[in-house]
This record gives sequence, C-alpha cells and structure tokens, in this order.
Amino acid sequence: MAGRWRGGGGGGEVVGSIYSVLALVLILVACVELGDAATAVDVYRLIQYDLSGAPYGSRLAGLNHHAGAAPFAPGADLSRTVVILPVRELNLTFLQEYITSKQPLGGLLFLLPQDIRHKSAGGNKSRNVGLLRSILSELEQLLIHVNLPYPVYFAYEDDKINAVLADVRRGDATGQPATATTGGYKLVVSTPEPRKASSPTITNIQGWLPGLVGDGTTQLPTIAVVASYDTFGAAPALSVGSDSNGSGVVALLEIARLFSRLYSSPKTRGRYNLLFGLTSGGPYNYNGTMKWLRSFDQRLRESIEYAVCLNSVGSWNNELWLHVSKPPENVYIKQVYESFSEVANELGVTVGIKHKKINISNPRVAWEHEQFSRVRVTAVTLSELSVAPELLQSTGGLYDTRHIVDETAIHRSIKLVAESLARHIYGCEGKNIQIFADNSSLAVNPSYVKSWLDLLSRTPRVAPFLSKNDPIISALKKELSDHTDEVHLQHESIDGMFSFYDSTQATLNIYQVASVTFDLLLLLALGSYLILLFSFLVITTRGLDDLINMFRRPPSRKAKAA
Repeated sequence: MAGRWRGGGGGGEVVGSIYSVLALVLILVACVELGDAATAVDVYRLIQYDLSGAPYGSRLAGLNHHAGAAPFAPGADLSRTVVILPVRELNLTFLQEYITSKQPLGGLLFLLPQDIRHKSAGGNKSRNVGLLRSILSELEQLLIHVNLPYPVYFAYEDDKINAVLADVRRGDATGQPATATTGGYKLVVSTPEPRKASSPTITNIQGWLPGLVGDGTTQLPTIAVVASYDTFGAAPALSVGSDSNGSGVVALLEIARLFSRLYSSPKTRGRYNLLFGLTSGGPYNYNGTMKWLRSFDQRLRESIEYAVCLNSVGSWNNELWLHVSKPPENVYIKQVYESFSEVANELGVTVGIKHKKINISNPRVAWEHEQFSRVRVTAVTLSELSVAPELLQSTGGLYDTRHIVDETAIHRSIKLVAESLARHIYGCEGKNIQIFADNSSLAVNPSYVKSWLDLLSRTPRVAPFLSKNDPIISALKKELSDHTDEVHLQHESIDGMFSFYDSTQATLNIYQVASVTFDLLLLLALGSYLILLFSFLVITTRGLDDLINMFRRPPSRKAKAA
C-alpha cells in the first residue's frame, strides 16, 4: 500500500507539472497575437479644439485596431479598422462622403509624401506640386471643420510603412481583409486620452528703435513693422508655416537688423521711431495684435503714422498686394502705395492694391492691419495673397513647409519694404537713391535670411502649445534684442471662444498578428505534444496499467460496499 501510495503521489506530481505547463502555454498563445512587432512610426494627431463650445477635429487619441486600405466593398464594416490613406492617391470625394455620412470607423492614418518635408533640388518644378498642394489644402479644410469621433493621425511615407501598406493591400486583394479571425497588421497607439489645455497663452514680442530727436521736437512720428509668428494647421506638431508666416517673421527680423545699423549712429539715425512687433494669435482673428494695441497708451498710438504688416511674402513671382481698409485715395494710404510702387518698379515687380472695408460689429478679422484700423491707426498688409483667407485658412498648414518658400522672393520683399520705409524716413522719394544697395554694407544678408527661415521651418508654432518660455519665443526675443531697444514680452490669454486639447504627437506601433485559425492549430499541436509526452512519461515510470487506470472511472460507493 505504501509503495502504491507513493506511486500515486508521483503520478499526481506528473499531472501537476503537465497542468502547469499547459497553463503557461495557454498564456503564451494568448500573447502570440501581439508578439511580432513590425515597426514603430512617429505619428501626428489631427488637432482637437472647440469653437464657441462646438467640438471639432479628432476627439480620440488611443488606437488599437487592424489596418485596412482602400478601396473597400460597399457596406464593409470598418468600425474596427484603421484605414491607411496615402495622400498621393487620396480620393477626396470618397473621404468627404464617408465623413459626412458619419459611418463608424476605427481610425484614419494619412501618409504624407516625404518631398513636402524638406527643400529638394527640384524645387517647385514638379508637375504634381500644384495638384498635391490643392489636395492637402482641401484635406486640411475638410478635417479641421468636422467633428470626428475616432483617432486621426498623419505620418510620413518611408520604406517601412510602405512595406506594411503593400502587405495590407495584398491581403485585402485576396478578399481577406485584416480581422481578429484572419490576422494581418494591428496598429496601436498607447496614449492617454486628450485633456483640455488649461489657460493657453499668447505672447507678443516688441522692440523699439528710437529716432533722432531734434531741437524743439516734442515727439517723433512712429512707423510700425509687424508680423504674426504663430501658426495653425490640421496637425499642430507639423504646423511650421514656412511661408505663412515664417517668411514675414524673417523679413521683419532682417529689416530690424538693417535699420539698427542705420540707427546706430546719430549721423544716419532717422527722425522717425521704428516699432517692431512679433505678434501671436494670428490664426484667431489676430487676437494677440488686438491686445497688443490695447496696451498702447494714447500718446504712442497717436504717434503711429502708419503700420506695415507682413503676411506670406516668401512664395511669389512678380506681384505682391497691399491690402487696406481705408480708401486708396486716403492721403496716407496713397503715400504708402506710391512709395512701394516706386521701389517695386525698380525691382521689376508689381505691387497692386486691394481695398476691403471692415465691419466693426463682425468679430472676423481677415488681415492683421484691420486690428489697427479698428483703433483708428492707418495700416496696410503686404502679402502675396490677393484674397483674404477664411478663418483658420492659410495659417501654416500641412503643405506650408520649407520646400515651397523661395528665398529670392523673401529677399525682394525685404528690399521692397526696407527701401520704401528708408526713402520715406530720409525724404528720398523720387530720387532713385538705393539706401540698401546690393553688395553694400547695408545689403540684405542671404545667410541671415536662410538661417532663420530654416529654424522656423522646423519649429511648430501653434500658440496654445507654446509655453511662455518656449525656446522659439526666447530665440525671437533675443534676436530682436540684438537689433532693437526696450524689448519686452506681453503675455495674454487666448480669446475664450477657442479651447484646445493636448496629445498632438505619439508613436504608432505596428504589429504583425496571426489569425485565430493559426492560434487554434498551434494550440492543438502543443496539446497533442503534451498528451503524448505525458503518456510516455507515465508508461516509462509506472507502466501501461497505471496510465489506463488514470482514465478509468472510479468505482462507486455501492460497488465498494458490495
């Protein structure tokens, strides 16, 4: 009996060991689905914001669904599918209809062409540039003006993600789209759900070049040069705004540098004060400009003879536009226009004029100079855009990157503004005198322009996601301090009608997953192997009779009593 008891104990130990192994195998099989990581990709989330309480943009951030690629069969259930859409092949009509119909979707992943990311040797000569720009502009306007109850991300094309897309398309072509049953690729973004940004701020940066005060002069007139430096786009982490309005910021900094050299000596200092303003809140009806102007005392405001606002001056060929709120016949407007036209003729370009009245009761502000007009200060906006953009349009979107900006266009814009201002300040109109002549000590510096354009073209500047001490704000302040006096920052809250949410950038993990059928076959094979192993161990240690006895039904109590 003792031997048999010990033998039974050994059999129990074997069975216990087998059960432990089986439990471990089941856990491993359950983890097989996410066991083979294919690649990790940087992704950029579609902006999420509220406008007057109405929700817009992508309302979710977390992602954990299988990948799919268009086209899909009519009526296909995509509620658990992340649709990968290369922008080069995008069917905007299909996308708009799908979004408008509010059909369920697991998520969207847009693939952006790499050649819009950097300036290429081909520049703007590609035949597809115009089409791509149009597609991206329409896509952006579509996405930022709808409420999407699922995650939407952007990523740049590369060999890894293109290979994944090719595999997904092959699977879809066979009639077996990726699901939990068939396997395929799973896209996972593990990130907390977005939170509303608390008290986002906008920061204005102001610099001052005082003019030469003569005998008996109580107060000098002032000319203001202004540019809005922040951006807005479908993907905040990609919104660098090289042209809108990085080009305007670069032009302002170079103009400040040129005049600082003139004003460094009393002999060449003009009898005008120069006020330089880098404003924030441009995409939001130039909210920062309004608050900056309100901070002026009456004496300063009344001293401003006129202001020149720079907006998108880096991508034009032969024509710029002066946008004004006062009639072109106004004395100051006529004077500014004639001064700009004179220099433009010498440069071989054209400056047109566009008059648009402002409606003070309408909160919409299309151009920065309109904020000046609302406080009765004469101002103009110089821009390559001939028509006023709509709200949140042409503010540094997906296509507005380094590759579309022409440095020569910025040089000409700087020369146009600086020369026009200088001739007015020094009374040289109509004398064909070049103050900032090429190859002189006061010439535009191409290296300076390029270095700042490159920096701004790799720095997203969406105001709600910039801290008060953000590196780009500190860099702009320092640069303005190098060329002007009395530089200071003004921090203000963004207009309450806008609310923004965080979580703008993440890492997308792409896993190659096996089908449930494969998992079941694997489990069956492992189970069969373990059964054979168990049987072999029992037979070799206890004999065949013990193995058979394990599977026999034990005798009932009645049988034992009999």
